Amino acid sequence: MNFDWEFNGLPLHVLIVHAVVIVVPLAALCAVLTAFWPAGRRRLGIVTPLVALAALVLVPLAVQAGEWLQSRLVNVTLLLGAHTSLGRTLLPWAIALFIVAALQWTWYRYIAAPGARFASALPSRTGRLTVNIALDLVVLVTAIGSVITVALIGESGSRAVWTGLFTP
Repeated sequence: MNFDWEFNGLPLHVLIVHAVVIVVPLAALCAVLTAFWPAGRRRLGIVTPLVALAALVLVPLAVQAGEWLQSRLVNVTLLLGAHTSLGRTLLPWAIALFIVAALQWTWYRYIAAPGARFASALPSRTGRLTVNIALDLVVLVTAIGSVITVALIGESGSRAVWTGLFTP
C-alpha cells in the first residue's frame, strides 16, 4: 500500500516535524523534571512516559513523510541529503527516551516511593540511591542527546530549505 503523505496539498512532513520539534524536547524536559524535582515527579506521573511514547510514534512518521517528500523533489541537494541522514538518527534517541521515561516512572511509582508496592525488592538504602543516581544520569544523557539531535536536524532542514532562496 502506497500512502500519500499530503494533506490538502501540503506535505505532511512539514506538519509532523513541528510536532516532533515540540514533543521530543517536552518529553526530555518532563524526564529531567521527574528525575530532579520530587514535586514535579508527583505531578507528572504517567504523563512523562506518555509524552515520550508520542515522540516515539511521531519520529518514524516524520522520517517516512520526509523520505516521501524527498522522493518527489526534482533537485536533491547535498544539504537535503545531510538533513535526511541526520533525520534517521533521531529514532534511537526517541526509543531511548521512551524506555528511560517508562523505567523512571516504574521505578519511582513501584519501587523507590515510600510504601511502594515493590519497595522490598531493593531494601537497602544504598542500593536505592545507586539505582536513583544511575537512572538520573541515563535520563540526563538521553534528554540532552535527544534535544541536541532535534536541534541539529531542524537546523539542517531549515538550511536545506532556505539556502539559496534569497540573494543579498
